[in-house]
Amino acid sequence: MVTYADRFWTKSYDPHVPGTLAPYPDVPLHHFLKKAAKETPNQIALVTSTRLPSMLGKLGRMDTRITYAELDRMSDALAAAFVDMGLQKGDRVGLVMPNIAAYVISFWAVLKAGGAIAAINPTYPPEKIKFMLADSDAKLVVTMSMFYENVKKTQAETGVKNIVVTNVKEYLPGLPKVLFTLTREKKDGHYVESLPDSDFWLQDLLGKYQGQSPSVDVTGEDLGVFQYTGGTTGDPKAAMSKHGAMVANALQCEIYLKGTTTDSFLGAIPMFHVFGMLSVLAFATILKTPIYLVPNARDIDDVLDNINTYRPTMFMGVPALYNAIRLRDEVRNGEINLGSIRACISGSAPLAPATKTDFEKLTGGRLMEGYGMSETPTATFVNPLEGENRTGSIGLPLPDVDVRIVSLDDGETDMPVGEPGELVIHAPQMMIGYHKMPTETENTLREQGGKKWLFTGDIARMDDEGYVYIVDRKKDMALIGGFNVYPNAVEKVILQHPTVAEVGVAAIPHPKKEGQEALKAWVVFKDGQSATEDELVAHQEEHLAGYEVTRRFAFVDDLPKTTVGKTLRRELVRMETESAVTGEA
Repeated sequence: MVTYADRFWTKSYDPHVPGTLAPYPDVPLHHFLKKAAKETPNQIALVTSTRLPSMLGKLGRMDTRITYAELDRMSDALAAAFVDMGLQKGDRVGLVMPNIAAYVISFWAVLKAGGAIAAINPTYPPEKIKFMLADSDAKLVVTMSMFYENVKKTQAETGVKNIVVTNVKEYLPGLPKVLFTLTREKKDGHYVESLPDSDFWLQDLLGKYQGQSPSVDVTGEDLGVFQYTGGTTGDPKAAMSKHGAMVANALQCEIYLKGTTTDSFLGAIPMFHVFGMLSVLAFATILKTPIYLVPNARDIDDVLDNINTYRPTMFMGVPALYNAIRLRDEVRNGEINLGSIRACISGSAPLAPATKTDFEKLTGGRLMEGYGMSETPTATFVNPLEGENRTGSIGLPLPDVDVRIVSLDDGETDMPVGEPGELVIHAPQMMIGYHKMPTETENTLREQGGKKWLFTGDIARMDDEGYVYIVDRKKDMALIGGFNVYPNAVEKVILQHPTVAEVGVAAIPHPKKEGQEALKAWVVFKDGQSATEDELVAHQEEHLAGYEVTRRFAFVDDLPKTTVGKTLRRELVRMETESAVTGEA
């Protein structure tokens, strides 16, 4: 009888993927930036671009480019500045920026100075920014000028001593920079007249410390990242990971996706999340290849223009982004050419079969569903690049990722292969724990059989060839009429209805039966389309058991989501609770 200890899934790997990559090098993540700067100094690392207003559109997309040698020198200088400010090994630095060149420079500078990255979504309100800066004990923040006031107003209630400010125009090409200064800088909130003595302009520091570098000894055992979880089930937690964890995961991606020096990356997935941080920023650096920066992935026009202009081969994203692209008329009629894309990883939420099928037809490449967590920065499962890409599966465990499916009752007993249970992982990219949360850490990292296992909170099953399928979140499971019902399974069925673009399903208090639960679906229709509740119920009845069918609906324009595309079911429940209190439908 086959067991999880046999690692039988390695038999399903592509021929180029080994069963193990061990031993992993004991180096800090920025070792690979130094290596790229030395071996390919003139290779382009970052491309910042923009399209001019329509009156100047004939000039096309204009850009500035930073080579690996330049990126290495600039991050050296900034790291020296951080050390001079008093940053010590292990200190946290908040990065409050989108995907811009200054983010990447600051990212590498923090690591070179021995600090740990506490990356924060810049669009968060001040209260949430304050929570993360205070919780992480951040000593320093680097932010874009547009968000400076939001950061500054939180400073008195945190341990932040200095704020370094960058302006998005700093790495724009000449003409767009001039136009931005004249027409948009003040109007769009980017203008900051002056800074107090405790704060600094990024460009001033780069000039002052030019040619300098820090003398900090950083190894794979040192803390590298404080990644806040998306908070889909409560307050965000800071997952702490070492350099070695990030190195391991980036190398796993390199071998699994057969990365080469001819690849290039669309940098649309936010780098303030580990998905973008590792699968784009670190991965591209290991390959010594360019990243085409996209500050706002919700700007689909900009995403498409970047693809059409620069022809990237790698595109990491979330299902909502791939879905939005495949529905665009200019993509479907061939006006925008996606043919350069050879490999994509979709993560953070389930990938609808129609999205996968259409996107692969439009690109000719592979859209592979994967799975990762802030606690394992980032990927742990991906479908094969060349082998069978199974729809509905998150794929196979990456090399050196041990997996078990354990009983939901006792959390210890291995379930037979094929049976659902909680997904638990042991891997070289595991976090060391949650910051200031010993109980949460003990609940998530548990010693069993001489190994430390990470309990994901996801209910999953593995088939006899090693492909894993997420059934649902353990906390999202509903009890309907005495039966366990998984909202994720219901969502997948409703998404198959031809009128539905997106759907979120959650368990709510039963409106008529006290102490019991009911299911409700929040449905977003495709443009110009709709369906009745009866039609959606009839569609579900063709595919689900009677107790799984949701008969309560809300038709909405969009769903509440995390920054990486996960539907916030707790927000759906909150919306339901509030509507019940106010008497709204």
